[in-house]
Amino acid sequence: MAEHYGTNLGEVTIKNFSDGELYVKFQQSIRGVDVFIVQSTPPPGDNMVELLLLIDAAKRASAHRVTAVIPYFGYARQDRKDQPRVSIAAKLMANLLTTAGADRVLTMDLHAPQIQGFFDIPLDHIYASSIFVDYLTKNPIDNLVVVAPDVGSLKMARSYSKRLNAGLAFVDKRRPQQNVAEVMNIIGEIEHKNILLVDDMIDTAGTITNAASALRERGAKQIIAACTHPILSGPAFQRIEDSPIDLMLVTDTVPLKRPSHKIKVLSVAEIFADSIRRIFTDDSISTLFDD
Repeated sequence: MAEHYGTNLGEVTIKNFSDGELYVKFQQSIRGVDVFIVQSTPPPGDNMVELLLLIDAAKRASAHRVTAVIPYFGYARQDRKDQPRVSIAAKLMANLLTTAGADRVLTMDLHAPQIQGFFDIPLDHIYASSIFVDYLTKNPIDNLVVVAPDVGSLKMARSYSKRLNAGLAFVDKRRPQQNVAEVMNIIGEIEHKNILLVDDMIDTAGTITNAASALRERGAKQIIAACTHPILSGPAFQRIEDSPIDLMLVTDTVPLKRPSHKIKVLSVAEIFADSIRRIFTDDSISTLFDD
């Protein structure tokens, strides 16, 4: 991001005490300046704690404004109380960032857009779709249908369908328990079509690979998946490599745990650098995504 912006990274010391406790320190004066702290917050929890400590340190060092740049906002799946006696973790994370002293948040493809309402500070929400659409425009696919692997991804899939001039379908999925998905029906014409499966994140890859298998069984030809946040935990890599998915496009909002011959990583650095520049100069970010 710093390279695309045209500046150098700030000097920061981050280390652990013997018991694992985190310690952070800015190694240069940040008094009166705009500070942009870049940190995704996937597990483990130390990623979030490190971000909170850096925000607190920046505020105590008299930074003019502190923006938390969070390419992947963790705990976003827990955005509502859908069962008794559970936490709304996404709201808690928003409260922690605000309490630590963040003046603004910049993030990409929240799992649930309504999480923006959990913040009492400005939040800029940017989209990876422009990166994927740019790649697919430069590498066009004929006879394309965009497919949402579940109803929750349908709005995203509709946006891709419009921008790529492609058909639209979705998978009617039932989830009997967490991290377990079962495909029930496919709504839309996918036989003899090339498929683009789109989702905001892939964790165990059960949803996306089950959808791909169902699509292939129903006559789909080439199957490409596009996912912003490749969490890819547990059996995810093996499921993807054993699945009928021909290519999976992901971004680098979180580090890829290991390479795979089916996975291609696209960088979000440039779009974040452009967004940071616009925040710094008080220009509009939404114009980045105008068709």
